[in-house]
Amino acid sequence: PGVGELVGGSQREERLDVLEAKMAQQDLNPDDYWWYLDLRRFGSVPHAGYGLGFERLVTYVCGIENIREAIAFPRYPGNAEF
Repeated sequence: PGVGELVGGSQREERLDVLEAKMAQQDLNPDDYWWYLDLRRFGSVPHAGYGLGFERLVTYVCGIENIREAIAFPRYPGNAEF
């Protein structure tokens, strides 16, 4: 509706063989992802989720032209104390 994607979702690949084949297709080194593969190897279950872009929703509902006006706590370089 002119403000970008309001809601996004995905489902993780829980099938180890499919995941390994896709990693090989993308030329990824399985040793770098051993921990992720182990999650699938030792008992992952199918799971999915979604996320709502709250600032985008506020922009859409309120008819605000620029999303920067809907961000309650804006983040910009130099404003965080570390």
